[in-house]
Amino acid sequence: MTTTTLASSRKPAGRLKLDRDDWIIRVLLIGFAGLLVVALIIPLYMLISRSFHDDTGAFVGLSNYVLYFETPALFQSINNSFYIASVSSVISVILAFAYAYALTRTCMKFKGFFKVMAVIPLLSPGILKAIALVYWFGNQGLLKEMLMGHSIYGSIGIIMGSVFWTFPHAVLVIATAMALSDLRLYEAADSMRTSSSRTFFTITLPGIKYGLISAFMIVFIRIFTDFGIPKVIGGNYNVLATDIYKEVVGQQNFEMGAVVSVVLLIPALFAFIIDRIVTGKQVAALSSRSVPFSPKPNKWVDGGMMAYCLLITFLMFCVLGMAQFASLVKFWPYNMELTLDHYKFDMIGVGWSNFFNSLWLSICASVFGTFIVFLGAYLVEKPRQGQDTIIRQIIQFLAMLPLAVPGLVLGLSYLFFINSPGNPFGFLYGTVAILAISTVTHYYTPTHLMAVTALKQMDREFEAVSASLKVPLSKSFWRITVPVCMPAILDISIYLFLNAMTTVSAIIFLYGPLTEVASIATIHMDELGETASAAAMGMLIVYACVIVRVLHGFAASKILNRLQAWRYR
Repeated sequence: MTTTTLASSRKPAGRLKLDRDDWIIRVLLIGFAGLLVVALIIPLYMLISRSFHDDTGAFVGLSNYVLYFETPALFQSINNSFYIASVSSVISVILAFAYAYALTRTCMKFKGFFKVMAVIPLLSPGILKAIALVYWFGNQGLLKEMLMGHSIYGSIGIIMGSVFWTFPHAVLVIATAMALSDLRLYEAADSMRTSSSRTFFTITLPGIKYGLISAFMIVFIRIFTDFGIPKVIGGNYNVLATDIYKEVVGQQNFEMGAVVSVVLLIPALFAFIIDRIVTGKQVAALSSRSVPFSPKPNKWVDGGMMAYCLLITFLMFCVLGMAQFASLVKFWPYNMELTLDHYKFDMIGVGWSNFFNSLWLSICASVFGTFIVFLGAYLVEKPRQGQDTIIRQIIQFLAMLPLAVPGLVLGLSYLFFINSPGNPFGFLYGTVAILAISTVTHYYTPTHLMAVTALKQMDREFEAVSASLKVPLSKSFWRITVPVCMPAILDISIYLFLNAMTTVSAIIFLYGPLTEVASIATIHMDELGETASAAAMGMLIVYACVIVRVLHGFAASKILNRLQAWRYR
């Protein structure tokens, strides 16, 4: 009996009869949709609603928005945000394009090393990069003369920090687009004796245009909504993200903070929609007959691209190296003796507990977040697809929505939601639990896509055969689906861990006296003028991320090898 026959035996021509597994899946789908509504939609609704009320709770309509746009200092932040995001995105994408070109279109040596170095900035919080730039170009920086009288505290510093922070994201997107190019087009160009420059402008660029647009939009969203870098190095140059923080924390003006959040949310939402459209077109443009591109050796091109990658790598080392050096200098720049005093955080009222809070938060977000994300993707993708189509589509839409919500907006939404009168979840405020929930929600979309991609690679006949053999769905889930998708599950877990260690914006409004994490403590130490100690805390985050990434890679290889051996026993 074929698997098709087995599958059809479960699906009669009349009304589909639900068995026990089907009812369990339906209940889980409804419950998961409700979970996403509570975790995302209700908090966002409360944020938007707050922007139409005054501090007494009375409805005032658009009065808060009118006041906002009539305040020149606040309105100027919109222009500043668009300017910073636009300029930084262009620079970041151009630099990333050359780097990705070197990785995918040349035969230069040490590609593996340069691929690793491209993602190193992801292991450090954005505020650490801003601190390092202050030591290089600040008022007492080593290279302040290179700015020719201009100050690093403002648009220049924000742009430099933003480019360094978003460079890895752009490289990953553009390199993926370049790796999907069709070799046949280049062979046809060679046979027609087309010049290299014309081939570049007529084949290479058009072939990756959707990848370039997608990279630009992703970088633009991140920079437009970023809080950490402008907070540390922005000085008096206000952007929307820092305005939210100042209104809420500095002036306790929650209504105006909600207004600025909505203003920040709208452009991010439009950029997200454009990115989704572009991504869809990029996938549709691929051909099943495409031949993977294979570069040909060219000593001049290979040498030039290698020199460029070495330069970018050197700049990365300079930024992180300066942060490490500054954390060891006794009193910059007057006493350059090396010391570990800046790692004695108790002396400035911070404590190592903040670092351990970060580790605990990251573990919770990684373990529980991975389970929630994979279960949600499984409910959407694998069980009987003819049923509950509407609710699956709703879950899929809700799963994509967090990518359009800036972390600071999400954090403020949670603040309003968790502190609303009568909320049964109010006890979570200030706990590690609410920090983990906010972090997982903030990074839900990328992890959901990882899980769905892995599940799509599994043949649906697995479920059909299991059903025909009366194997419970839970057993086939743990015995078949989880082992097959284990590589993706491991990737999701490390992704959540690293982002929980470095995140700032999604949790800046939610921590309590005993749950302040390292990334937040770094900002507070910088505010107190303890810049060296802030650099020390930031470097601890970097080392923790590197160590965990290495241990995770080692453990993942062991787990996958054992699963492989078990599969073929």
